[in-house]
Amino acid sequence: MTTLAPLGSGSDPDSFLRLGIPSKGRLSELATGLLNQAGLSFRRQNRGLFARVSGLPIDLIFLRTDDIPTLCAEGAIDMGITGSDLVEEAGANVEQRMAFGVGRCRLAFCVPDDKDYTDAAQLDGKRIATSFPHVTEQYLATKNAKAHLVSLSGSVEAMIRLGVADAIVDLVETGSTLAANRLRILEEIGHYETVLIQNGTHRRKEVADRLVSRLEGVVLARDYSLVEYNIPRSQLAEAEKITPGFNSPTINSLEDKDWCAIQVMVRRGEVVEVMERLKEIGASGIFEMTINNCRL
Repeated sequence: MTTLAPLGSGSDPDSFLRLGIPSKGRLSELATGLLNQAGLSFRRQNRGLFARVSGLPIDLIFLRTDDIPTLCAEGAIDMGITGSDLVEEAGANVEQRMAFGVGRCRLAFCVPDDKDYTDAAQLDGKRIATSFPHVTEQYLATKNAKAHLVSLSGSVEAMIRLGVADAIVDLVETGSTLAANRLRILEEIGHYETVLIQNGTHRRKEVADRLVSRLEGVVLARDYSLVEYNIPRSQLAEAEKITPGFNSPTINSLEDKDWCAIQVMVRRGEVVEVMERLKEIGASGIFEMTINNCRL
């Protein structure tokens, strides 16, 4: 088994894995929280560009989120946390190591409520404002359509009202911003989320794999809760149908031999319904507990 060199051992800094994370904004907070929960301890001083992880040969580089895919593809950083939409827009030749299941959104063509467009192909020859010109152009090509693309780096929702564009292509989460601007989704291009990417050379592979393992533990823990309950042995088989667990439930005997205690992992979104079903078959003392980290 490979032993990872501790920091402070005189190792060449160039041998450390370079991990790019967003320097500011919501995605920066998300990335920092994930890394901290995965046991990566670091301090960013005075909003500096670099920070060293304590106890692991990893250097953090704080970058513009949009630049991370390109810098990872070019080898300036070894890995990066960014949006899969930005990876696709950059056309970056990188490997996606894992998805975090957060920051989910849709990229879509959006048009005014009072326009009768029914297909993106009808935007042929129109003006489209977007921060995703490359993805937009590629998608329109599948429709045998071509538009005049107005490339913007900021908000595009107001561009139709300003007379800059006939339609926009933008990220959509809840749709409330569209409604406020009297827009509707015409057609979706794709679904995206926050991802961990890696350069294809796989430099410091053992460190990268260790980082992925730690982050996977955090992501899995966020998806599951630990549910504990007592159940009559006569109902054990029925209870196991409701809570089969990740592999299988943990079953412990109680002092009353007619009862047993169950510990089982349940998807967080299903916990309330599972607790109700368990109650119906005679379970008692049903508790949900948070899992902070795990290895499965």
